[in-house]
Amino acid sequence: MEFSNGEQRVFERLASRGFGAVLVVPLLDDDTVLLIREYGAGTERYELGLPKGKVEPGEDLIAAANREIMEEVGYGAQTIQLLKKVSLSPGYMGHHTHLLLARGLYPARCEGDEPEPLEVVPWKLSQLDQLIASDECTEGRSLLALYMVRDLLARSKQPGIADIHHAL
Repeated sequence: MEFSNGEQRVFERLASRGFGAVLVVPLLDDDTVLLIREYGAGTERYELGLPKGKVEPGEDLIAAANREIMEEVGYGAQTIQLLKKVSLSPGYMGHHTHLLLARGLYPARCEGDEPEPLEVVPWKLSQLDQLIASDECTEGRSLLALYMVRDLLARSKQPGIADIHHAL
């Protein structure tokens, strides 16, 4: 690549395969999110995080998000809202993850591809600082999504701002 100042560089990058990924914040109520405890091969330990997975061929983001929460936390959602599309390492990777908020949860389970049953851990958004201070949750996308939802809910409670339920 040649830059505007005439400098030239050759970059090596990992091209994205597939159709992207979803990471879902399943809200049981305005203060309770459902996390999962899952083994992370990269860290070689169990960690708390949000349900996530790849988007299957022909599947839209909303369907993928709903499928993932049914597989991983045992709930479906009446309403799913896209929060943001994020990149992981744009300096060398083309992969994107779509962060979504799921509300109006109802019991629904479908078979997933996890090697073992996942532990579902309800966590209060009002205690997000305790989660951050612990070593149990280090996955950056999960942390970003939790902060985004906490802030979205706080803004919706400010005077003059429409109720978030109507925005979804």
